[in-house]
Amino acid sequence: MKHMNSEVKEERTSNKKRIDLFLVPIVLIAAFLNLFKIWTDEYANAYYTAAVKSMLQSFHNFFYASFDPGGYVTIDKPPVVFWIQTISAKIFGFHGWSVILPQALAGIGSVLLLYVLVKRTFGVWAGRFAALAMALTPIVPAVSRTNNIDSMLVFTLLVATWMLFRAVRTAKFGWVLAAFAMIGVAFNMKMLQAYMVLPAFYVFYVVATKITWKKKIAFLTTATALMLAVSVSWAVVVDSTSADKRPYMGSSQTNSVLELAFGYNGINRLTGNTSVTGSSHKQPAQTQQQTASSETKQNSSSSADASQSSNQSKSSSQKMQAPGGGNQNGMFNTGNPGPFRLFQKGLSDQISWLLPFVIFSIVGLFAGVKFKGPYTTKQKESLFWLAWLLPVAVFFSIAGFFHQYYLIMLAPPIAAFAGAGAVALWSMYKQRNGWKSWLLSSGILTTAALQVYIMSPYVSSIGVTPIAGVGALGVILALVLAVRKERKNSVTNYLGVAAMVVLLAMPAYWAMTPIIYGGNSMLPAAGPDSSSGMGGLPSTATNSKQSGFNGMQPPGSSNGNSSSNNQMQPPSGSSNGGQMQMPGGSSNNSQMPNSFSGKSSSSKRKSGGMNAEVNQKLLNYLTKNNTGEKYLFATTDSTSAAPYIIKTGKPVMAMGGFSGSDPILTVSKLKAMIKKGEVKYFYLSGMGKGGQSDVITWIKENSKEVPSSKWQSTSSSSQQGPFGNGTLYEITLK
Repeated sequence: MKHMNSEVKEERTSNKKRIDLFLVPIVLIAAFLNLFKIWTDEYANAYYTAAVKSMLQSFHNFFYASFDPGGYVTIDKPPVVFWIQTISAKIFGFHGWSVILPQALAGIGSVLLLYVLVKRTFGVWAGRFAALAMALTPIVPAVSRTNNIDSMLVFTLLVATWMLFRAVRTAKFGWVLAAFAMIGVAFNMKMLQAYMVLPAFYVFYVVATKITWKKKIAFLTTATALMLAVSVSWAVVVDSTSADKRPYMGSSQTNSVLELAFGYNGINRLTGNTSVTGSSHKQPAQTQQQTASSETKQNSSSSADASQSSNQSKSSSQKMQAPGGGNQNGMFNTGNPGPFRLFQKGLSDQISWLLPFVIFSIVGLFAGVKFKGPYTTKQKESLFWLAWLLPVAVFFSIAGFFHQYYLIMLAPPIAAFAGAGAVALWSMYKQRNGWKSWLLSSGILTTAALQVYIMSPYVSSIGVTPIAGVGALGVILALVLAVRKERKNSVTNYLGVAAMVVLLAMPAYWAMTPIIYGGNSMLPAAGPDSSSGMGGLPSTATNSKQSGFNGMQPPGSSNGNSSSNNQMQPPSGSSNGGQMQMPGGSSNNSQMPNSFSGKSSSSKRKSGGMNAEVNQKLLNYLTKNNTGEKYLFATTDSTSAAPYIIKTGKPVMAMGGFSGSDPILTVSKLKAMIKKGEVKYFYLSGMGKGGQSDVITWIKENSKEVPSSKWQSTSSSSQQGPFGNGTLYEITLK
């Protein structure tokens, strides 16, 4: 106990010391990468931004995280992050940057937290390297520059980690409760993804805490019970509330938060049992192929016969590529499941730049450790980071469905091992500690080799020079360090620093690509194609005024052709959480460059999904002809609804939720709403038909079509998207 008290006193003393001057530029780098030019993203993730707009209007919408001001349906995630975004928008005004700001600050906070966590045990230089590695991990700023959830989730889990480490140092039960309760808060950000760190928490507390086994079991059991109680607290309240007194739980099939948490946003992520309509059924291979074709052939002719279309679909599916090229069977450039998935194209350039060095660091940090102990503090904390790294890496290696930006979950342990390992391997190298002294140069050499592999598909974008430079310098520095292993002088020290600079140079460039080339709030990813849609597929948009995904237009803004309604159903899923993100989910740059080196000509990026702009003529018509209806209009899914909610703050009904597949509305319910005068205009496109087919059929049979000349834009510069333009209907029942 005296030893523990002395550690606490030492911590208090160290906290009174002046600021680490080396940390200042690291924080400034993180601030630049996370904050610079976020004010140019006008809509951010329109699906989530529309929800913030709605949540600002009433406590009812705020509590339930309603997507629309009318309280018809919620977004597909728990509310905590969106509560924070709404508070930010309340303080700073409703803007794209004000809803992004909390995540950007969380990204910076994660860098600081990692410094604090690593520094105490592994030394100040280890903390500096870890913080820098976290700041320069490409996927970290790519996600933090959006209003997606993951950056805030990681920050919250690092806060929980700080509490756990303090619980072990002080042997105070209150800190254990606080740490696990914080995981419960994280659950209310992104559900089961928060539980991915639990193996690390359990293993570390059991190994590191110097109390009896009886107390360990009692403390962990109580803390786990508290975590579960906090986790399901909001869900229990919502599921216990009568369905007619709250919005429908978006993207669930049974109007239940718990079903959403443990099914759609939980186990189905691992199994991949997510379908084109959002229900939990495996999507047929043929449908997947047709979906892939629709993603990659934006302007293909709709007049091809069925056989030809099927062949094209199969061919296009086989040719889907990861960023930079390479056959890619996994959707959204997530590769093929297997032990080396994190080294495949599309994932490696987001997170894996330092993985070989981390592997050598783990070997060095655990060298000589005996299973029965005793363990040093460094070994115990290394075990914590390993217990975080391995299960999460295994999940991403075998998971059936996820997006590239989920990989931010791997950033903290990779950065921690990079920092702690750099110092540990350098010490072994300087001490000429047998075979361990070779780990440093070996780690540098293999890491440089991997980075050359990661960059090689991008020769046409970044040129040969940086690729050859990293490869040559990595080999030279590794060999020189190996040769000079017997010498101790300042030159060797400089060589070691130079090696770390070389290994961090290209991750730093990749981390800047969302600033250089433009980001993608829909499917955040770093790289020279960071502004393209579908997680890396290059954009074909050439007109700076053209909004959405590869030429898709806002309602009514195409060339006037409205005859292609419901010809094709896009895949559905959770905005940033589950399925294909085309219908409504987050954003894609509306002013995307035609090549990797191009930039938007607009000072404001109206990202936010395929239809992230408002057709003013349609809005004027609907506003003028509204006779007191609650909803400005109804549409199949959130894609068409979100920008109008953001623009006007008025209720717009997404009949089928995010993707159009939620079984919210029935014909009888719709009839009742129309008779009450709640809605009379319906905009139907070819998207999100899903589980709403009966409702859509009834609308078409019982409505009159509004002439397109009254509401449809006829801009000659517009391009016709693959789903065609929609049709506006009016229904009035007595």
